[in-house]
Amino acid sequence: MASVDELLGRIAPEIESEVRSRLAGFLGGMLRHYLPQTWVFRTDAGTASLSVDGHGSVTVRPGAASPADVTVDVTYDRLEAALSRRARAIAPEDRFDVTTHTAKGKAAFGFLRDRLGL
Repeated sequence: MASVDELLGRIAPEIESEVRSRLAGFLGGMLRHYLPQTWVFRTDAGTASLSVDGHGSVTVRPGAASPADVTVDVTYDRLEAALSRRARAIAPEDRFDVTTHTAKGKAAFGFLRDRLGL
């Protein structure tokens, strides 16, 4: 089983590519208002943080970064399935809890929740 930071690290290049592309696009100025952003993922197998800076660079590190914009409490299996795009195979009772700590975190989660399979 990969650690939580390894799991997030697998999708970091995809996130970085998409964010940088959007920053260079027509609405890039609007997107910049939501960055930087840090999300903490707490699972039964560990905790890791994913951060996106103002230039679209993504970093993943073990542990809980502070301050966080969003905290996602989820089982490891649920997170792994969601990130590998197998979210539909997850039982409805296999829930997750999200706490948004900032307005920009709340807006970003609302936009990204379906893309992340959460």
